[in-house]
Formats: sequence, structure tokens, C-alpha cells
Amino acid sequence: MNRKGVIYDVGSVTGLNWRPVFDPPIVHRELEIIKNDLHCNAVRIRGQDLHRLMVAAQDALEQGLEVWFSPELWNKTPEQTLRYIGKAALAAEPLRKRWPDQLVFSVSSEATLFMQGIVEGRTIHKRMSRPSFRATIQAGKQNGPLQQYLQRATERVRQVFHGQVTYASLIWEQVDWKLFDIVGVDHYWHERIQDRYLALLQPLFACGKPVVITEFGFPSSQGAGQADGLMSLGGNADLTTLILHQLPGIGRWIKPRVKRLVERDETLQATRLVTQLKLLESAGVDGAFVFTFSFPLSPYDDNPYYDLDRASASLVKSYVGGKHGTTYPEMMWEPKESFRAVADYYASPEANLRQV
Repeated sequence: MNRKGVIYDVGSVTGLNWRPVFDPPIVHRELEIIKNDLHCNAVRIRGQDLHRLMVAAQDALEQGLEVWFSPELWNKTPEQTLRYIGKAALAAEPLRKRWPDQLVFSVSSEATLFMQGIVEGRTIHKRMSRPSFRATIQAGKQNGPLQQYLQRATERVRQVFHGQVTYASLIWEQVDWKLFDIVGVDHYWHERIQDRYLALLQPLFACGKPVVITEFGFPSSQGAGQADGLMSLGGNADLTTLILHQLPGIGRWIKPRVKRLVERDETLQATRLVTQLKLLESAGVDGAFVFTFSFPLSPYDDNPYYDLDRASASLVKSYVGGKHGTTYPEMMWEPKESFRAVADYYASPEANLRQV
């Protein structure tokens, strides 16, 4: 593998902003930790706000990291998304000129799910909960509208951005990879597909371009072979308490709680991540991005009824109420076992990874 990466979210937005507070000095320090302590040489920076994306991307580039610039506008129409992507590409081009070999632009991720207009439904929840969703996907009806969007998106982006372009696809999306410089796929392991997990990648290798796993991960709990719905924002959080907690005034009196108890298991998360990294490297992928560095909306709590972190795939457990970690006293989080396991693997000779 050439790219040893992690996803760094500056504020994806679907219902709630996944990073409520964006503090550039903290961002700088976290990216420093990602490079020097997690031993990454690449970071996939994603989120909706272009200013946040630019601040984080420039900081990461200045520190010598390869940046996958990943603007994410979810649950909007293709026209709205294209305008947004074009604006993001125009903003990213000056960074590419300064660091021509360190910036990759992603036109979208999992557009079938996250964008309106490919399958029915205004939001990702409504799209996936429709009775017809599974049959639509199995029949491949999404592939025509998806290809039309990707064709328009790459044309729009390449008008103003002159570097490498990719797309973070779903494993079952049929993508014309001739449009892109790098093949990208979000590919999670699950017991249901364990016998064909690597086989599903073979058609992508046949494209003759670098294949990068743009997203994969595991929650810090037992009983989830993959995400199993747990790693998403609302996967195991009581949404009523989560939403009320975000409201001014009354929010401080309401503490988000879990919907169901799951057994916390940081060791299992760490083991699975390293096992999958070895598996992917053996398959010949060019790189991989672990989902995700942090997820502040799912904080850790000693009380299991309020410990949203155990269902999160983050490498660090976030704290609230002004609590700081011990490993990095300036940070309101503490590394999990998975952080140390991934760091050890990325730093090992076995990883055989290049330095950017």
C-alpha cells in the first residue's frame, strides 16, 4: 500500500453537524497527531463547509500529508450538488497549484444513498426505508442516473481543478472508472460477505488504475460484524434526546442516551481493523482510509446507558463537559486501543508504505 490514511471529518451535515465546534488550533494539533503519532501519510478531509475544508486541507498539506479533498453536500438535488462541487473544486485548485502532488479531489461519496434523484426519497433515511429500495438496487436501476451525475460532475470539476479526481463509491455501484484517475470504494467487511469480500474488489483492479479503500471501519463494541447500523449518527442513539441536547438553553439539561445496550469492546475493534488492513494490503490495494478519527456527537460516558461512543467507529473517544484526556491533555478525547493498533501497524515495516 502507498497510502495509509484516516478520515478526518470537519463537519458532515445530515440533520446535525457532525462536528459542532471547529477550532483551527485544535484541528492543527489533531492533524499533527495524525501524521506523527498515528503514522498516516494521507488524510481524507470531508465535510460540508468549504471554509472548514480549506482550513483543514491547507494545514494538512503544510504538514506534508496527502489530502483527499472531499466536499460532502448530502440530501440535495443533482443540480444543487453540482453547483456545490464546482465551487469546491474552484476553491481547491489554488491548493493543488501549491502542492501539485499532494491533493486528490473527490466529486462525491455514495451518491446513490446521499444524493436525491438517483433513487426515490428526499433523505437518506427515506430512501433506504422505502419498501422498493432493495429491489431497485438489485435490479441496478440506480446505475443509469448515477452515471449521468458522475459524468456531469467530473466535467464540472475538471473545468477548474487540474489534479487527480476520484469518487468514493459503494461496492455495488457500477461506475465508469475511465472518468477518474483513482478508483475509490467504501468497502466494509461483514460476516455476510466474508467469503467474497476480496473477490468483490477484483472488477475494480481490472480497471488498471490504483484502487483505494476510501472508507472502512468497525465500532468499539461486540455483536457487530461491520457497522450493522451502529456506526451511523442515529444507529444506537435515542434521537429525541440527541436532538434536544443540541437545542440552546434546554439542551444542557438533556443528556443523549443509547437505544439499546451493547458490550463495549475496544480490543475487538482494534483487532478487526488491523486484520482488515493486512487483508487489503495482501489484495494489492493502493491505500486505505480508516473511518474515522473522531466523532464528537457520540461521546464516551462511564455509564453504559449514556456511552454513545461504544457504537462509534472513531479511533478516539470524545469527552464532554470540559473533560480532557491524559495522553494529550490539551485534547477533549483519549485514544482508544484501535488508535494504538492502527498506529503500530502503519509504523511497522510490514505495512510497506511510502512517505509522501
